[in-house]
Amino acid sequence: MKSSLQKQALLLSYFTVGYNVLECAVSLFAGYLSGSIALVGFGLDSFVESLSGGVMIWRFARREDLTPAEEERIERRAIRIVGCTFFILGAYVLYESGHKLIFREIPAPSLLGIGIACASLIVMPVLFYLKYRTGRAMGSASLMADSKQTLACAMLSVALLVGLGLNYLYGVWQADPVIGLVIVALLLREGYRTLKEERLCSCAACGCPASAPAAQENPPGEKPGS
Repeated sequence: MKSSLQKQALLLSYFTVGYNVLECAVSLFAGYLSGSIALVGFGLDSFVESLSGGVMIWRFARREDLTPAEEERIERRAIRIVGCTFFILGAYVLYESGHKLIFREIPAPSLLGIGIACASLIVMPVLFYLKYRTGRAMGSASLMADSKQTLACAMLSVALLVGLGLNYLYGVWQADPVIGLVIVALLLREGYRTLKEERLCSCAACGCPASAPAAQENPPGEKPGS
């Protein structure tokens, strides 16, 4: 029987994929209507995020008769895939931000886009916290890495909201690509740290002690031992 924590991780992963597929479709539609590259980019980000959630579904829906060594191998592979998605997303945001700045491509005002960004700012931080806490309780480095991908999506929502908001209210079109460049640095850093954790994957899900380094981390704002 799957543990309650594993079932919770699987449920969170299914929700991640479902929400991001919906967010991707709405964002691409809004981007098509407004001609906004920022919205199209945000929709593609949601697609990448759904891939990361799919990795977690594959990770936690594993067979029950796997040996600890096989489970550890799956865990390490999941971390590598999640880590690579950070770099893929970072490369895309870097390209789009630079392209918009060089060619002065101005995002069109879009109230629908602003609404999408606001919804993501509500859903993604909550989802990040739930996934991080569940991953920490399980000692799952891959779920904690995936939670950081969710947090990155929330930060991209901030960039989208600021960019579309300033353009909508004041015509400051440069805000969106400039903030995008700041997020690129964050994504690359998180991708590097995630891939580095592959060597530190000692977790309860792999049959190792839950007191491994990855399981010791605390989410933002939480005191150690809480």
